Amino acid sequence: MSKIMMKTPLVEMDGDEMTRILWEMIKDKLLMPFVSLQTEYYDLGLKKRDETDDQITIDSAEATKRLGVAVKCATITPNADRVREYGLKEMWKSPNGTIRAILDGTVFRTPITVKGIEPCVRNWEKPITLARHAYGDVYKNVELRVPGAGKAELVYTDAAGNETRKLIQTFTGPGVVQGVHNLDASIESFARACFQFALDEKKELWFGTKDTISKTYDARFREIFDGIYEKEYKERFQNAGITYFYTLIDDAVARIMKSKGGMIWACKNYDGDVMSDMVSSAFGSLAMMTSVLVSPSGVYEYEAAHGTVQRHYYKHLKGEETSTNPVATIFAWSGALRKRGELDALPELQKFADRLEAATLGTIESGVMTKDLALITTLPKESVTVKNTGDFIDAIAARLS
Repeated sequence: MSKIMMKTPLVEMDGDEMTRILWEMIKDKLLMPFVSLQTEYYDLGLKKRDETDDQITIDSAEATKRLGVAVKCATITPNADRVREYGLKEMWKSPNGTIRAILDGTVFRTPITVKGIEPCVRNWEKPITLARHAYGDVYKNVELRVPGAGKAELVYTDAAGNETRKLIQTFTGPGVVQGVHNLDASIESFARACFQFALDEKKELWFGTKDTISKTYDARFREIFDGIYEKEYKERFQNAGITYFYTLIDDAVARIMKSKGGMIWACKNYDGDVMSDMVSSAFGSLAMMTSVLVSPSGVYEYEAAHGTVQRHYYKHLKGEETSTNPVATIFAWSGALRKRGELDALPELQKFADRLEAATLGTIESGVMTKDLALITTLPKESVTVKNTGDFIDAIAARLS
């Protein structure tokens, strides 16, 4: 069988730990036998980021702007323990955060649904897509440990040197203080990305903040969303038969839990981080969720929504067998290849992406799956076969062939 030829490379961002092992397996067994894979490769493994003072992360994001489509493996965001473990020069920032800021994108995360893996929330019938703002808030914060009694203020100095001050707190003893920010331009990009994605998917859009408490910061998000909707999207939403719905974030959580699903749920950066894990876990597994970063200029970066599976990696290093779920990483590749095929007018590449996903889901539905899914499947236990990581990928490859 002749391989499918590509016209334009993907940006390939390699990663860390167990997902790096999965990455190679997926390429070797599920992609390269069928596609003449062209990528512009960037190693975002923690050691390489440290060697390059994180410049390689910036370079990969700039390459994504140039080529239009990227696929990314999960990466380590180092904490103090990781700095010691890897002997790092410093505690480098989240690669995802750096890439999101450069691309000014919105992250859309959707559970991968499959027969035999039912949501924990019994009334959820359709996947819930999380739209996560990808700039600012605590991910761009400035923090200070307050050593003792004193005064903390928020100070803004305009271009002419004029100051505006607000008291944060008069401390009578030690504490902590944090400053966060956002940009109107980024919020506007977030809003337009959400409205356009809702139109493309023909799904309702929900958005929630805490503007009753945060009467300036969160209220600005609502003001921008409402303004753009009224001026640019209201008529288009009405014509498409879909709605835009704003409510407080806590009310949104309560409503989501009682809903049937099927909507796009727009969240600020931190809310989206937390709620996407809640939704993915409730739908079955953190390893069963797609994630795509969409920039206002039409650039796409696909990845799995989970981390590097550290515990399995340490077992792998000891030579022990692992049953790590590769589905979200497979879908990152299929999503990137499908988008590359769409942009380059290569229907055969798009069809291959569809077949790869169908083979993956078909393998699970046949009862062949990794341990995490076997523990929660509703399929008859006698029909379920638990496979280790490599054998599960081999089963998908056989079905794909």
